[in-house]
Amino acid sequence: MRHASGTRRNSILAWLLAAVVVVAVAVGAWLWSASATAARGLALAPDLGPATPAVASGEVVTLPGGDATAASVQLSEVLYGAAPVVALATPDSLAEASAATAGLAIPLLVAPADGEGTELVAELERLGTIAVARIGASPPTGIDVTDVRLAHLKRSGSPAVTPHVLVATEEERDVAEAILSPVGGVAEVAVEDPRGAVDVIRAIAENPDSALVVMGDFDPDYQWKLETVLTGVELPGGGQLAAPGKLYVALYGHPGSAVLGVLGEQGVEATVERARAHAAPYEALTDRTVVPALEIIATIASAGPGPDGNYSAEADISTLRPLVDAAAANGLYVVLDLQPGRTDFLTQAKLYEELLLEPHVGLALDPEWRLRPDQVHLRQIGSVDIDEVNEVSNWLADLVRENRLPQKVLILHSFRISMTPEIDRLDTSRDELAITMHVDGQGAQGAKQDTWRALHDYAPNMPFWGWKNFYDEDTPAMLTPEQTIAGVDPTPIFISYQ
Repeated sequence: MRHASGTRRNSILAWLLAAVVVVAVAVGAWLWSASATAARGLALAPDLGPATPAVASGEVVTLPGGDATAASVQLSEVLYGAAPVVALATPDSLAEASAATAGLAIPLLVAPADGEGTELVAELERLGTIAVARIGASPPTGIDVTDVRLAHLKRSGSPAVTPHVLVATEEERDVAEAILSPVGGVAEVAVEDPRGAVDVIRAIAENPDSALVVMGDFDPDYQWKLETVLTGVELPGGGQLAAPGKLYVALYGHPGSAVLGVLGEQGVEATVERARAHAAPYEALTDRTVVPALEIIATIASAGPGPDGNYSAEADISTLRPLVDAAAANGLYVVLDLQPGRTDFLTQAKLYEELLLEPHVGLALDPEWRLRPDQVHLRQIGSVDIDEVNEVSNWLADLVRENRLPQKVLILHSFRISMTPEIDRLDTSRDELAITMHVDGQGAQGAKQDTWRALHDYAPNMPFWGWKNFYDEDTPAMLTPEQTIAGVDPTPIFISYQ
């Protein structure tokens, strides 16, 4: 009996042991499965690098914009080529999501209010997303993704490209800025002409890895203007717009020739300092940015026909280059003045394309010295057909646009209506240029004012105006800076001294 009982006892113990083993194996399997799932969720994100950017630095991208969902999808399409992990928010939780995802370099998408999410699903599929960190939002139906917690994601550093987004309204700015938080992007309301946005230009210049995105309904010309902004190049006085907002005070003449104006009365360094000295008194007289400048006669009207028969002596670029370079180094603007004789303005302008490709160099046309085939300087006062002026302005504007240059000053000198006939047909549509009629009258101050008013009446379509003070020819004396600002109305943007 004891033997039988022992056998039963052993059988029961064996069964209990087997049961314990089975339970242990089952519990172990469950624990392993749960921990493996958790491990997958935990390991999924930490080893993922930042999402792959789809836009290159230096690019300009235009987007149609829309509600928060559309904006988030459009920005994702631009900024990310692939993203295994994304964050998903609702419009109401966007601010919270923005703070939580700062610096993670992953897309932040906004689920639509109606829950449809067709465009959202398409974007998740394009990105190859396998995990979603949800902030108050559920993934749209139609896509299989795993949940992951933001706390498990490593901040992977700055993205390769930092987007700078321009939008039309403050509401759009707030949405875009929140969406850009993971990549440290910037959003702001666009100004009418981005070339005048000094802060934007400087921010981009300091960050060469920037890409510009314009979101919303903007003028088609906004694209090339933004590409110009991306160069980061600024004009003397700041920004990329030559006018308005600036007052240029210039010395006029030809290097090395005192007879042709005060610019040529001293060497390069002294000329720069003299230009600054002329400009300085104006700083207390105007709210505009005062810019010292040089107006350099590049082609000089001559008494004889010369070897080419055009009654104009064209200076070599090597003669002008020292002043042009010194101006660039010292924050001065330069205008190249053409006195073409019997040739045309465009032919001469093209001779100096190398210098006109410099951001700080503009152009001046002097019709007084534009002769007909039978005319001679000082016997007749020249004039220019308006079609010739338009030809030059369109060529120069194309040069600006094609080379992404800041706006250039284009001066049209005049002291008689007959010098610029049919001024009403002047093409002022090209905002690559700040077209300026410069009134060159000399002599009695009363007569100069009469000329100023007559030309204003004749050319009401002229965008900007200039005035010249003569040291020796003005009577009873040349105007002081205070008299120039107080007495010349409207205030010119370009004041030159000869």
